[in-house]
Amino acid sequence: MAETRRRDAAATKAAILASARRGFARSGYDGVGVREIAEGAGVTAMMVNRYFGSKEQLLGEVIAQIMAEPTILTRENIEAPDFAARIATLLVDITAAGDTPLDGFLIMLRSSSEEAAAIARGQIEAHYHRRLTNSLAGDLAPQRAAIVLAVVAGFQLMRQVIGLSALADADPDDLRTLLEPLFRQLLDRHR
Repeated sequence: MAETRRRDAAATKAAILASARRGFARSGYDGVGVREIAEGAGVTAMMVNRYFGSKEQLLGEVIAQIMAEPTILTRENIEAPDFAARIATLLVDITAAGDTPLDGFLIMLRSSSEEAAAIARGQIEAHYHRRLTNSLAGDLAPQRAAIVLAVVAGFQLMRQVIGLSALADADPDDLRTLLEPLFRQLLDRHR
């Protein structure tokens, strides 16, 4: 009986996280309510609060879950001798015209409140920024890591969301050729 409860609790928590992820990606932190998230998960708003305490904590959990499964900042990529080439290739690949932007990017893009920004900043600093900073040798590693993250986010925004034609319609090989030395300069400094 106890195993069934745990399994149900885990399934309920997973359903709430999945519903919140969809809702936050679609409408941002401010545009989706706990009741809508609960309805999408097939539970009550009280259950959402029971499992996560608050909508703020739920957003933090969703972002942490997304960042626990990185697309670009995987251990394999970071430790590869050609990380600059890999990050350029992956960035071009995940921002292909017509593809849907990644959930984490959409959540941050569509969440404009100071509260959501603080939650996102805390998660980015605890996950992506820390992981990348710790992998860099040399001076100004935190700043270099932050610039890499800014280039990735800016490129996603301009190519995939805004659809700037010089990026959206560009030959992917040309974009990789332009991005790789930029990432190499930021990542390989004093390596």
